Amino acid sequence: METGNKRKSLTGQVEEEILDYIQKTPLEVGTKMPNEFELAQIFGVSRSTIREAVRSLTTSGVLEVRRGSGTFVLKTTKDAEPGDPLGLAGRKDKYRLAFELLEVRFMVEPEIAARAAMNAEEEDLALLKQLCDETENLYMENKDHTQKDIEFHTAIARCSKNRVVEKLIPIINSGVTAFVDLTGRKLKEETIRTHRNLTNSIVNRDPEGARYAMINHLSYNRQALKEKMAELDQTSDGIKDS
Repeated sequence: METGNKRKSLTGQVEEEILDYIQKTPLEVGTKMPNEFELAQIFGVSRSTIREAVRSLTTSGVLEVRRGSGTFVLKTTKDAEPGDPLGLAGRKDKYRLAFELLEVRFMVEPEIAARAAMNAEEEDLALLKQLCDETENLYMENKDHTQKDIEFHTAIARCSKNRVVEKLIPIINSGVTAFVDLTGRKLKEETIRTHRNLTNSIVNRDPEGARYAMINHLSYNRQALKEKMAELDQTSDGIKDS
């Protein structure tokens, strides 16, 4: 039986192999990928592992799943920047950049949530509820929740049915990753509650409720980031004074 860590490692490995396959075949942007069964045969893994790897690459903007049509290449490996589209890695002012990114999320995500409540289809809602449950379980079990958190926010964006919003997904994901990396599990209870409120509002087709729930969710994030920045300032002052 595969453990959680082994499965995560295998999925990551297959994700890299798919990226390599896109480059070496080569597959141009807009090219349709082999189907799930064919990919499982190519890479010698289960279809569920392929599904997870494709979902991750879709989240990062490398692939796009078009319902009824298949999976298509959005970026090649040469121009793909799945982990850091804004170039946050290596920056010394990470907290300041994360705070500014959070400000951008305030500008767009509440309206995205409202649109999601209006436009989501039934299968979108089923996936959103599933991701909310999975993220909550990881939080409660003190396990790494970052990827599921990203998938949750990606699902909300896709529920909006706005193609431009889908192009913003890598930026939204950068915000989620940056916050988790810089604050850790500081907002466990708040995140569980606000994710659940967001999901319920979208499922209940309540645009105003979804908008408010997203504002509430981001407000907790902003406060936690401010507190973390204040702690660092105090530590820095203490070092200077000593």
